[in-house]
Amino acid sequence: MASFIIEGGHRLNGTIVPQGAKNEVLQILCAVLLTSEEVIVRNVPDILDVANLIDLLSFLGVKSKRLAPGEWSFTASDINMDFALSSGMVRKSAGLRGSVMLLGPLLARTGRTVVSKPGGDKIGRRRVDTHINGLKALGAKFTLNEEMGCYELWADKLKGCYMLLDEASVTGTANIVMAAVLAEGVTTIYNAACEPYVQQLCRMLNRMGAQISGVGSNLLTITGVSSLHGTTHTILPDMIEVGSFIGMAAMTASELTIKGVSYGNLGIIPDSFRRLGIQVIQKGDDILVPAQEHYEIDSFIDGSIMTLADAPWPGLTPDLLSVLLVTATQAKGSVLIHQKMFESRLFFVDNLIDMGAQVILCDPHRVVVIGHDRRFMLHARRMSSPDIRAGIAMLIAAMSAEGVSRIDNIGQIDRGYQNIDSRLVSLGANITRVE
Repeated sequence: MASFIIEGGHRLNGTIVPQGAKNEVLQILCAVLLTSEEVIVRNVPDILDVANLIDLLSFLGVKSKRLAPGEWSFTASDINMDFALSSGMVRKSAGLRGSVMLLGPLLARTGRTVVSKPGGDKIGRRRVDTHINGLKALGAKFTLNEEMGCYELWADKLKGCYMLLDEASVTGTANIVMAAVLAEGVTTIYNAACEPYVQQLCRMLNRMGAQISGVGSNLLTITGVSSLHGTTHTILPDMIEVGSFIGMAAMTASELTIKGVSYGNLGIIPDSFRRLGIQVIQKGDDILVPAQEHYEIDSFIDGSIMTLADAPWPGLTPDLLSVLLVTATQAKGSVLIHQKMFESRLFFVDNLIDMGAQVILCDPHRVVVIGHDRRFMLHARRMSSPDIRAGIAMLIAAMSAEGVSRIDNIGQIDRGYQNIDSRLVSLGANITRVE
């Protein structure tokens, strides 16, 4: 198992380009199953979750070819139903959270599908009721196969309907949309997720011949079509990686330019870092984070403590709360971090406390951070990454700490960040990967 050895205290300097968005590409790769024609996808990040999903698609009969760095061709002309309904499918999908989004396209294309109970990050309960209930509303039959540890769905014909989602689930919305585009009649989805990545999926499907209106809102109307054709699609820059680089620059008092961020799709992210006192300067489609020795957390108008909480889009994405939390440890002032969606995601703060951060874990969802204002630095320690976002937060902490830290289980970080060690070393970081 690989680890990072990080010598802290090195400032970064230079320009970095964010990778393609992990949360978008997993949806897009699942959507290639909806057509027998070629789909070309550009700006595909070279990360472990993507590699695992491409591998799973190959077992399903999808022909994939790497055309250039970050550019892939996929053709799902013949789906291997023997594998799609096998215990092998269950085993291979078990460790990949994104595999749940195969349910919708496989059901729409073939009328039957199985997939493992969700794997992926250990960040608390991640129910799939929204996915299953939406597909059942379209006419699918469902059973939980306890012996195989998988979900089974089948349908002779999916039929459009009206549905009100119980939560604005991003992956749930994507799954239902992918099923509905080939369903008979009109499907209306209210309380749909409207993140840029869902918008990207809908726009790609429309280019393939789907009829989806309301894109960008929480009310989607989908008129089913009989078939879809091929297309070319470009993945957005990863907003989580953009936010991670802003946090790294602030914590290491570094000047950093982040190129081609698709600023209009970042939503509230830049302002969330500005609330911590960090200068985030837009320059066209780039972001400049100047070197700051000190940054001070804002407060609300009435003087009460600043609260940063996750919320459905256009609210703050939960994937950045870990980065905002660790960045606040060296700010001046205090902030309450409220992670509403996942009850285990904040437990990594024990590592920050051991590094000398003044952090109070109030309960599984809330943390109060009292910033050091660089009066004293975090100190190095050995840690293990429990999930992708906690892993990058630990890396940021270690880069700013005194001494040499070690982060184990960095396969979790590799799942979401492309060659992060070599990219940061090129900016001046001191990070070594060891087996």
